[in-house]
Amino acid sequence: MARKYFGTDGIRGKANAKITAEVALKVGQAAGLAFRRGEHRHRVVIGKDTRLSGYMIEYALVAGFTSVGVDVLLLGPVPTPAVAMLTRSMRCDLGVMISASHNPYEDNGIKLFGPDGYKLSDEVESRIEALMDGEVAPMLARSPDLGRAKRIDDVQARYIEYAKRTLSREVSFEGMRVVIDCANGAAYKVAPEALWELGAEVIKIGVGPNGLNINQDVGSTAPEALAHKVREMRADVGIALDGDADRMIIVDEKGHVVDGDQVMAVIAESWRDDGRLAKPGIVATVMSNLGLERYLDGLGLTLERTAVGDRYVIERMREKGYNVGGEQSGHVIFSDYSTTGDGLVSALQVLAVVQKIGRPVSEVCHRFDPLPQVLRNVRFSGGRPLENPVVTKAIAEATARLEGRGRLVIRPSGTEPVIRVMGEADDKALVDAAVGEVCDAVAHAAA
Repeated sequence: MARKYFGTDGIRGKANAKITAEVALKVGQAAGLAFRRGEHRHRVVIGKDTRLSGYMIEYALVAGFTSVGVDVLLLGPVPTPAVAMLTRSMRCDLGVMISASHNPYEDNGIKLFGPDGYKLSDEVESRIEALMDGEVAPMLARSPDLGRAKRIDDVQARYIEYAKRTLSREVSFEGMRVVIDCANGAAYKVAPEALWELGAEVIKIGVGPNGLNINQDVGSTAPEALAHKVREMRADVGIALDGDADRMIIVDEKGHVVDGDQVMAVIAESWRDDGRLAKPGIVATVMSNLGLERYLDGLGLTLERTAVGDRYVIERMREKGYNVGGEQSGHVIFSDYSTTGDGLVSALQVLAVVQKIGRPVSEVCHRFDPLPQVLRNVRFSGGRPLENPVVTKAIAEATARLEGRGRLVIRPSGTEPVIRVMGEADDKALVDAAVGEVCDAVAHAAA
C-alpha cells in the first residue's frame, strides 16, 4: 500500500508546500515516540544541508522532539554520512538529516537513521506514519520532562578526523592538485579542509552557499563546471559532491567524468589485491553497466545486483556480508567505515589508489569500456501497463533478442507515474530497437 509521507529515501518534497513546519513537528513527535526504549533520557542528533528552508524545518523538528521529552543535539550544516556516524558515536536513539540531496533548493526532505546509524526499515517508517496521523496529545511529555536542545560545536572537526582515519597513516596527497566541488551544500567546509590536511593542493568551487544556490550548476549532477575548472587549473583530479555529500563523481585530468561504476571497479580491484574485500565481489543496482559486471568477472569477482536505491544496496551488503557496494550515480558504501554512502570517504579511497599506482587519473579510473546504455521513461495516467498482454509480449521478445548480448531492465518509478526502460548491449542499434519496441508497447497500453 502506498505510504502518505515516506518515499524511497525519507520524506521529500517542496519546502513549505509538502514539507511544512507542521509536517516536521509531527515527524519529530512521532519519531521520538517510536524510538522510546527504556527509561533513559532519549537523544537525537539533527544535521542539515544549506537550503534556506532548513531553518524552518530544523526548529519545527526541535519543537516536536522536545515536546515528547527527547533532548536534541543540533549539528548545523554537515554531510548526511556525518549524521549517521554521529548518531552512533554520540549514543543517540535517532539521527535526522534535513536535505533533499541533489534536488534544487526549493525542495527539502527529512531522512531518519536508527541508533545503529542505518536508514529505517519500511516497517519502522510505517509505524512513524501511523503516529503522525494519530492522536499524540496523551503521549506528550509532562512539563518537567520536556526535552532540551543545544548546538554541538566540534562536529565538523570530528567528521574530518573520521574521514581521514579511513586511510592508512602513511597515505599523503602531497603533490596532488585537487579541484573539489561541494555543490554549495553540506560539505562546503569539511571536504576542502580534509583534503588540505592530507597534503593536497586544494582548489575550491561550490563553496559559497547562500540558501538558494545548492546544486545550482555545480555538484555531481552538473559536472561541467568542475570539468572546466580541472582543465583551467591543470589539476590532477576533480571531485564533485552532491548537496548532502553522500555521493560523488570524479573528473580526470582531461576533464572526463568518471561515474560510480568505474569507481567501484577501481576499489574492487585494489581491495582485492590488498586482501580487504570481505567477500569476492561487490553489490550494485540493476542500473550498473554490464561492462562493470564483465570486468569484475575477469577479476574473479561477482556483482550482486539489487533494486535501485542505496538503501537496497546496503541491505544486501548486510545480508550477504559484502563490504563494498554502490550505484552508478556515485553513491559508494564502505561498510567497514560507514552505514551509508559517503562522498568524501569515497573520494579519499579513490585518491589513495591513484597515489599508490602513481599514474594519471584517466588511466587509473578507466577500467572498462561501458556498453552502450539506453534509458527511456514512459509516462502513464493510470492502471498497470506492465501487466498488459501487449507489453508483456514486447518485453519477452526484446529480452530474447538481447539474450547473451546484453540485458533489459524495466521498472516503475517509485515517485511518479513513469515506467523506466533501460537496455544495454554491445550493439547500439540492437539495444535502441529493443528499448523502442518496449516503450512503444507501454505507451500504447497507457494511452
